Amino acid sequence: MNIEQTVSTAVADLALGSTFTFDDLVGALQDHRQRTLRIVELADLGDHDGICAVWLITENEDLVLHAHSDSVLHRQQFVLHEFAHMILGHGEDDECSTEDFLLPDIPARTRRRLLTRQDLDSHTEIAAEALADHLAAAIRGSVYGESRYLEIFG
Repeated sequence: MNIEQTVSTAVADLALGSTFTFDDLVGALQDHRQRTLRIVELADLGDHDGICAVWLITENEDLVLHAHSDSVLHRQQFVLHEFAHMILGHGEDDECSTEDFLLPDIPARTRRRLLTRQDLDSHTEIAAEALADHLAAAIRGSVYGESRYLEIFG
C-alpha cells in the first residue's frame, strides 16, 4: 500500500469525518487505543538532540512529550506526528531484544523507536508526517469551516 492509501485508510478508520477539532482527535485516539493520552511540553527537549517530540507507551497511558516552540502550529505538528505513529501502529511491534547498559531506565521498545526515527527518509517517518499533515489540515478545516475565510483568503 502506498503512503497516500495508508493515510486515507488511517483517516477513514478514525471515523471523524473530513474536519474535526484537536480535542475530537484526542478523544478518538483514547477510544481507539483504550488508554489515557497525556501531552506534556518539555522545555529542554530538542535543545541538544534535535528531537521535537516522542511518544512513550507506559503501562497505563500513552504519553507524548514535545519540545517548546513559540508557534502553536509548530507545537501542534510535533504532537500530530506522534499521533500519526499511534494511528499507524508504528509502536506496536517495536521490540528491542538487546540489553542497554547505557540507558537501562528507558524501555527497550522506546529506545528502538527513537533510534529508528533518525532515518527521516524511512517509510514510517514519511507516512507519519503525511498523516500529521492531513490531520492538521482537517483541524484547520474545522476552524474555518463555518466561515468564509478560505473563500476570501484562499
